[in-house]
Amino acid sequence: MTYAVSNKRGPKRVLMYSHDTMGLGHLRRCRAIAHSLVERQSDLSVLILSGSPIIGSFDFRTRVDFVRIPGVIKLRNGDYTSLNLHLDIEDTLNLRSSIIKHTADAFDPDLFIVDKEPWGLRGEVRPTLEMLKERGTPLVLGLRDVMDEPEKLLPEWERKNAVEALRDVYDDIWVYGLQSVCDPYSGMPMPDSVQAKTSYTGYLKRKVPSHVHPIMTTDLEDPFILVTAGGGGDGDGLMDWVLKAYEADADLPYRALLVLGPFMPAELQNDFMERAAELDRVDVITFDSRIESLMARAAGIVAMGGYNTFCEILSFDKRALIVPRTEPRMEQYIRAARAEELGITAMLVDDGERDPDVMSEALRRLPSQPTPSETMESGLLDGLEEVNRLAQNWLYGQGPTAKVAVLRREA
Repeated sequence: MTYAVSNKRGPKRVLMYSHDTMGLGHLRRCRAIAHSLVERQSDLSVLILSGSPIIGSFDFRTRVDFVRIPGVIKLRNGDYTSLNLHLDIEDTLNLRSSIIKHTADAFDPDLFIVDKEPWGLRGEVRPTLEMLKERGTPLVLGLRDVMDEPEKLLPEWERKNAVEALRDVYDDIWVYGLQSVCDPYSGMPMPDSVQAKTSYTGYLKRKVPSHVHPIMTTDLEDPFILVTAGGGGDGDGLMDWVLKAYEADADLPYRALLVLGPFMPAELQNDFMERAAELDRVDVITFDSRIESLMARAAGIVAMGGYNTFCEILSFDKRALIVPRTEPRMEQYIRAARAEELGITAMLVDDGERDPDVMSEALRRLPSQPTPSETMESGLLDGLEEVNRLAQNWLYGQGPTAKVAVLRREA
């Protein structure tokens, strides 16, 4: 097997596939990487394929654009359904797959980066991967630091033939974290060839956007803690618990700004806004596409602990309390437990009771916590620099190192 490096003339093109149903994680990770790539390389353009219904709410740098494919959502029973179209899920997935393939065919990328799902949602990227591999386009799979507990992830990957894709299809695998902190392969038997082509980049450092919405400078009083549930689709437990603490304790150290998330059901949003309106020290907004500005200003962060939020806590060096979800995946819990073990953040597990005194005590401890920079290891936030180095190897350099290439041929 040979491993081609792009040698097409003219400006380079990177295509990214963002595995999106409901939530912001995949899109925000891909957007951060895309912006970093074009910032460092003036002849590069990036096109993102995404099913996110709110992708148009985000700002994109020059030479970064997106193609919005029809959206799908995951139901509580694990099934998927079309978000807006009156089509059954198979017809929707076929339409998405066709758009993905035709876009890749027309865009003709020099590098294809797939986020998280090796074959895409329900295999929708397989035809595109096969087409681009036949052309010799380098194929990269990007994985977050934690996928799920091995007992759940192993049968899921076996069912999806994921290891086959990692072993036989992808040229490189980039883990957006450090192996010493969290390893997505933990407890999973992986072929040596997969291990050899895997690079641990470090976490993806974020920065404050250059343009800030007026709410950031006029409507907020410092100091405040930022309470964020990411997309918000399953963030009602966190918001309820924090509100209970402020309802029971008027003397908590900071004001609170709750960012509910765009995917939180409207009835829940209305309920939380009504409760917050009765409190002098709690403000609520639904969504802000430039939440990095809020995080940079906050005295501390209370969050569910998804990948992007964790990167932002590290990047802005904020004391944080993580209240991770444990369903349908243990991803957030595994990350939060490891971060607490390393002294980077604190963790509080939602037991369903949501005792306001327990949350109040945790919020009172927040100002005395160490900041992440006091405990985190060297290289923890080198992810974007390493991603750029790896991408440039494929776009302008010699592809994999000689050692990796030999291991791949042996596999």
